[in-house]
Amino acid sequence: MHKAIAIKLGFLLLLSCCVSLSQAQNVPEEGGNEVEVWAGGGHSVAGGTRNTGMFNGGLRYGWILTDLHGPGFLRGNFEYAVDAVPVFLVLQPRSTAYGFGLNPVNMKWNFAPRGRIVPYFELGGGTLFSTVDVPSGVSRVNFTSGAALGFHRAGDRAAWSLEARFMHISNAGLAARNPGMNTVQVRIGIGIFRRR
Repeated sequence: MHKAIAIKLGFLLLLSCCVSLSQAQNVPEEGGNEVEVWAGGGHSVAGGTRNTGMFNGGLRYGWILTDLHGPGFLRGNFEYAVDAVPVFLVLQPRSTAYGFGLNPVNMKWNFAPRGRIVPYFELGGGTLFSTVDVPSGVSRVNFTSGAALGFHRAGDRAAWSLEARFMHISNAGLAARNPGMNTVQVRIGIGIFRRR
């Protein structure tokens, strides 16, 4: 019970840190930057270790590298981003792992805006360092990879985001056993797109 309360309080704290964000533009544009605070959570799915919950929260800094291009509904721009993940909880049946991560590779395609909505697709990866083995009895050092589909809702001062994310956690053969873990998560965030 106390773990669920701690997760909810951490989630609210991350979101409240950004309520006072200053001037923002409505959409990502070439040469601009994305700054975001996010939090997410989910549960394990088939294809790896089961009966595991997850909560993580972090900070993102992104660079919008291209102008809008591409045909029809695929039209959009490319963004490269880095995530620092100071809060990473893995709620396993035997123990809770507290950890932190760094995701240095996030490749994001921001589709052309549809009014105030900016859909996006993302592929990314990074590392996870934890206080106990993840999965239990395997490794404290793991790698993460994943894909996300979501959207930004641009406001006058900030942009909210909501996404569904698939994440795979694996030690990539660093330990003798490598059962891996697959999760589906929901992530929300608040941030700004700064002009160049």
